[in-house]
Amino acid sequence: MSWDVLLLRLPDDITSVQEIPADHTPAPLGPRHDVLAAVARAVPGADLSDPGWGTLSGPTWSIELNIGSKDPVDSIMLHIRGSGDDVLTSVFRLAGSLRCGVLDCTDGELLAPGRPSGWHAFQQFRDQVVGPSQ
Repeated sequence: MSWDVLLLRLPDDITSVQEIPADHTPAPLGPRHDVLAAVARAVPGADLSDPGWGTLSGPTWSIELNIGSKDPVDSIMLHIRGSGDDVLTSVFRLAGSLRCGVLDCTDGELLAPGRPSGWHAFQQFRDQVVGPSQ
């Protein structure tokens, strides 16, 4: 079971998905080689040996980076497992490097540094369903 968040380009200065114009079409994150280079700079420990499906591991968590095979890259889906708020540092480092927003696919809200409520809610739900992560 993973907590899924989407990295995508959003209009400047929005704080909520309700503020996204109905006719907004996100710009691509960029050419594939530029996106992979930005990921490698942002999180040097990322394994990008499969450029379409990277991985990143922390002390109590892991992230699968679903980059896909399209060029240019439209968005990156992050499949996050484990526990610990330090995973959010990597999520926001990636988002900053790619100049994009972070959409919590669980509740449809935008994430911002210092507001880990979606991550906490996911962990509580997961622990109720499958038990605490080890």
